[in-house]
Amino acid sequence: MAGANLIYGAGMIESGVTFDSAQFVMDNEIARMIKHIVGGIRVDDESLAVDDIAAVGAFGDFLSLDATMRHMRELSQPEVLDRRVREDWESRGSTDLYDRCRAKARDVLAEYHPEPLPDDVAQRIRAIVEETDRAAGVA
Repeated sequence: MAGANLIYGAGMIESGVTFDSAQFVMDNEIARMIKHIVGGIRVDDESLAVDDIAAVGAFGDFLSLDATMRHMRELSQPEVLDRRVREDWESRGSTDLYDRCRAKARDVLAEYHPEPLPDDVAQRIRAIVEETDRAAGVA
């Protein structure tokens, strides 16, 4: 993707004035998809299913083939994007992307418990903050 190696502003709205946790989840999903594509896509006779296409023909059923089931897992696997057919989506509540992202953000915030920093790292960070506060005349 043009050699870019930085995604900036995840979760930001209003030009960075506001942070939205649902937007962050949505942006994370997009970043994961980009990372997957940048990692490369295998292109060979097996992944292209050349033999299966020839055997099934133009109007045949590719979805029931073993190769389709094997290779579909190689595609990005979204967590919040909903790729189901409309009837399935409607039968499960018709939630939009923002609502699903907001629910995921709430789950993450409720369930996430970060590992504490090692004592030496925490002490070093505290020393840097205190030194910066003294230099700025805040302490």
